[in-house]
Amino acid sequence: QVQLVESGGDLVQPGGSLRLSCAASGSIFSINAMGWYRQAPGKQRELVATITSNGRINYSESVKGRFTLFRGNAKNTVLLQMNNLQREDTAVYYCNAQGVLSTSGGGRRAYWGPGTQVTVSS
Repeated sequence: QVQLVESGGDLVQPGGSLRLSCAASGSIFSINAMGWYRQAPGKQRELVATITSNGRINYSESVKGRFTLFRGNAKNTVLLQMNNLQREDTAVYYCNAQGVLSTSGGGRRAYWGPGTQVTVSS
């Protein structure tokens, strides 16, 4: 079984910063990519940023220059540093792991975390 555990969501004022953390645990052999998506009320879930196993990072245009995705020191951990947060960044942020190969067999599959709320408001 594979689990994604997220942390770091909070209420922050416009212009503020937050750091989200996601750790994948369980019977993991390898992961193709990890990253973050978000879903605002009444909107579809959208990509925020992802990083592949070879270090390629992809950002949505709306967060480029403000958000930074990087790997944590622990294996299968990613962090999202969010600076200059704006009201439109308010959403539930979901950690995602793509192409997860389990040590217990089976094919590659994707996993989602339960989500962490980020609210940007004065």
